[in-house]
Amino acid sequence: MSKLDNRLRSLKIKRGEKMRKPIIAGNWKMHNTLFESGEMLKELLPLVNKSSVEVIICPNYTSLTEIFKLLKGSNIKLGAQNMHYEEKGAYTGEVSPVFLKEIGVDYIILGHSERRKIFGEIDVIINKKIKAALKHNLSPILCVGETLEEREKDITYEIIKKQIEYCLEGLKDTNLDKLVVAYEPVWAIGTGKTATKEDANDVISFIRRLLSEYINKKMADKTRILYGGSVKPNNIKELMEMGEIDGALVGGASLKANDFAKIINY
Repeated sequence: MSKLDNRLRSLKIKRGEKMRKPIIAGNWKMHNTLFESGEMLKELLPLVNKSSVEVIICPNYTSLTEIFKLLKGSNIKLGAQNMHYEEKGAYTGEVSPVFLKEIGVDYIILGHSERRKIFGEIDVIINKKIKAALKHNLSPILCVGETLEEREKDITYEIIKKQIEYCLEGLKDTNLDKLVVAYEPVWAIGTGKTATKEDANDVISFIRRLLSEYINKKMADKTRILYGGSVKPNNIKELMEMGEIDGALVGGASLKANDFAKIINY
């Protein structure tokens, strides 16, 4: 057996019996007008059209419909940054999963630390949103992660366990093939600080063990778990070399076509 065959076999063992296709997702947050989004995407598409990873972009609500049109025929999937858990009703300012599905959205970022911290979202609400996403055949990207204070208190694993347990409550007998999890240490988001590849891999391994415990091992082995937190072109390769890290949820670097393309084509 060649060295390459040995390497591929090693990677396959690390990532489970069935290979998990990596995901690189861009969270554009509250950036880019409709025009700016379109121009950025036109620049990005030819740079990543041969990528072997699954690429997702999550623009703001006002850009979703037009971006979906631009994505037709490409290898990039469309995601949204949030949604409500009800299909319709007197919820001023909210967006229904029905509306998002209708315009071609495939993925939903749920439980992002900015939603938790700034808008007061709690695990119980996130749990409702995950259930609604799955009901409407949308893939939730569940974000979990500890703050700097929690990390310094050495309670990272306790926080992650609580978030996973509460956010997935009542889903044990549900088909969770569409679930994606993103480990985003809050202290690393937008700060320029990145968890070491070993730390990120260890926490993601812990998350996989939790999924095995709360749901089942088969699902845990298939679930793609991403890392997010100041992911850049110069650190993506070393992160992706780790056996448990299945991709990245990228913030600021996803706003620049060349940088995002370098991450996608790591």
